[in-house]
Parts: sequence; structure tokens; C-alpha cells
Amino acid sequence: MKKQRVKNLAKPNRPEGHLQAAKEYAFLLLKFRLRSEQELASRLRQKKFSEAVIQDVLSFLKDRQFIDDQVFAKGWVASRLKRPFGLRRISRELTLKGLGKEIISEALAKARENYNESEVASQLARQRFSRLKDIEVQKAKARVYAYLIRRGFSPDISSEIVKGL
Repeated sequence: MKKQRVKNLAKPNRPEGHLQAAKEYAFLLLKFRLRSEQELASRLRQKKFSEAVIQDVLSFLKDRQFIDDQVFAKGWVASRLKRPFGLRRISRELTLKGLGKEIISEALAKARENYNESEVASQLARQRFSRLKDIEVQKAKARVYAYLIRRGFSPDISSEIVKGL
């Protein structure tokens, strides 16, 4: 029943109903997790809201501090470092979320203060390598290297760590 209500949000009869429906949908999305401004705009466009309504909703949410790209970036970085991911991957994800380079670099600079990327990558590599004891050493090292790259660690750090295994 709720899905039908969400699907039909963009089809109210009165113009002011469009704005209210868009706000409701935006709050529904924000209920699950913080979102970037571009992410919300994109989701509202998918529901066929007009650009004017989307801009009104975004300005409403920004005025009341429901969306803030800097807060979003800080929270995203913190959650991704717990997984743990490399800073390159986090940067790429934030770019895909529509954040500006300044906001991304600021959030990552704060993260670098408390996050030793090479130490974390080294620990992950040792754990992964220990699971691959039944495989030829060169193959295991190649798999560990690929794993670190997928996690977003730089090729330089990854190859240096794999050489030390």
C-alpha cells in the first residue's frame, strides 16, 4: 500500500500539491540516510517532478538544514572508513554522489588525520593472504593486490604491501 502512495506522489491535482508531494518524498528518502543535494534532485527528477518544484524543495530543505553536502560528506567518509575502504574509492563515491571537489578534499583531509591508510591496507592484506594459503604464492599475491585495488587503496601502497607479504 505504501509503494502505491509513493509511486503516485507526482500526480496530485493542484499545483501546490506537487510541492507537498515532492517534500514528502524527499523526507521519505532522508528518513533512511543522509543524501547529497544532487542525489535528492536526481531522485525527484525520476519521479517526474518539475524543475521549479525540485528547486523549491531543495531550498526548503537547505534552509532548514535537512541537507548539507559538507555534513553528508563527513558522514559518508566516516561510514566508509569503518568498512574499511581506501580514500581513492571514497573520493570516487563522493564524486558520483555529486559533491564538489572542495567538499570532497576537505572531508578526506580531515579523515587522513586519524586514518593510516597504509597500515589498514597492510592489515587487510595479511588477513586476505592468510586465507589463501592453499594457492601458489604468486597467485595469492596477485589476488591480494587486486583485492586492495578494489577496496580503493592506491596502486603504490598496494604493490608495496604485497611485496612485503
